[in-house]
Amino acid sequence: MDVTSVASLITTTISISDFQHQVLWILIVGAILAFALGFSLGANDVSNAFGTSVGSGVLTIRQAYMLATVVESAGAILIGYNVVDTMRKGVVDVDIYQGEERLFFLGQLGVLGGCSTWLMLATALDLPVSSSHSIVGSTVGFSLALKGTTGIDWSVVYRIMASWVISPVFSAIVSGFFYIILDITVLRRRNPVKNGLFLLPFFYFFCIAFNTFNVVFQGSKILGLESVDLLWAFIISTIAGVLAALFSQFILRPLLLRFIAKADQKPATNIYGSFSEATVVPVDADAVKPASAALPAPVVREEDKQHFSLKPKEFVHWLFPVKHREEDEHALRLFSTIQVFTACFAGFAHGANDVANAIAPLAAMVSVYQEASVKQEQPASIWVFVFGVAAIVIGLWVLGHRIIKVVGTKMSHVHPASGFTIEFGAAVTSILASKLGLPISTTHSLVGSVVAVGTIKAGKGVNWSIFRSIVLSWLLTLPITIGLSALFTFLLKLVAY
Repeated sequence: MDVTSVASLITTTISISDFQHQVLWILIVGAILAFALGFSLGANDVSNAFGTSVGSGVLTIRQAYMLATVVESAGAILIGYNVVDTMRKGVVDVDIYQGEERLFFLGQLGVLGGCSTWLMLATALDLPVSSSHSIVGSTVGFSLALKGTTGIDWSVVYRIMASWVISPVFSAIVSGFFYIILDITVLRRRNPVKNGLFLLPFFYFFCIAFNTFNVVFQGSKILGLESVDLLWAFIISTIAGVLAALFSQFILRPLLLRFIAKADQKPATNIYGSFSEATVVPVDADAVKPASAALPAPVVREEDKQHFSLKPKEFVHWLFPVKHREEDEHALRLFSTIQVFTACFAGFAHGANDVANAIAPLAAMVSVYQEASVKQEQPASIWVFVFGVAAIVIGLWVLGHRIIKVVGTKMSHVHPASGFTIEFGAAVTSILASKLGLPISTTHSLVGSVVAVGTIKAGKGVNWSIFRSIVLSWLLTLPITIGLSALFTFLLKLVAY
């Protein structure tokens, strides 16, 4: 190495050291605000994934918290890398801040402050808003305050905004279609328990195989899965699905029959109660004998009179469930275990998408701090993900019950079968978006599924007044977060730059 190269290296090292000394306090404040943002997201957004499982009585609040802690962390670490790069470098062209890294740092404080303020306010008002909306709005707001419209990639913003409309619609279609299939093949049958037991292995195969495929194919850089090709991903996911189907048929089936029998003998309990409490709705104890192999006797019901016809009016009548039908509680209980899995699936999907949104500003600050450059060429640190997940989990345990009640019980009545299809549709939408690097809203996906299934299924429908309030909060999120972030950034520039 010649003298010139050595001198250049020393100069670069000194300049990086000086920069780090100047912005260290900003990074510390940013970490505090990032924790506040993660806490807010845990209280508001994470709760959505398990709201329907709690609402249907399959899980207690405490059980939901414990499962959410595990699966949200896994989703963020295994798949979240794709989305965090979109959020920290895709919305705004960071090159326009080249040579103004300190100004960029202050802007990220504005992003964190604006986003966390809105999420906490929404949680206090019991409104399940989108963290994706919030972080994109805040990112646009900080750059508007510092550089005007220069550098904002509006095509990315429009693509993300389009996904906010597409995600609830697509999720509603998936969940609605899946619920209709479930209703036709199981719930409206003369012996729905028998039909349900026959079809459960197929449901398990599809759910497990789909989830495994999305984890393995172009998966986590941390686990070295980014290079797994399509064929191997298909083989691995198929094997996982077959194992899940075999588990369902030969191990879970007798356990479910015992569960159905024993559950009839237990009193109903508050779903917000302790971990050990029973969480299913009781039915007539004579309907199911407490034997591991006994099936409840089939009941002839009015919905059995629905007949298939190609005539448009009669076809529609056949396709959708009869609204006043009373569902077979034994058949609904069959879906308790798979709903727990789909809740975990939805939580995993949320972790893959929305957790990455929460840590994107802090990830950007850490990268710029280490490199003294806004280019952020190094991948986001795993410790930033761990920090973000910890903040989110704490927020969930402290305030998550507020939004869980809104999504799980207030917007629509949810039972295990409907909850299963709701969570599955929302999770499919979120996982696919994560693989494409689209920071969509899992909140929108889940609410779209709740509305679709709640409208289709028998029994009580959707509480439209709550739905209108939620949609209004969605419409307000983007302008409010843009305004808050721009205001905070402008004040920080006046005071600290």
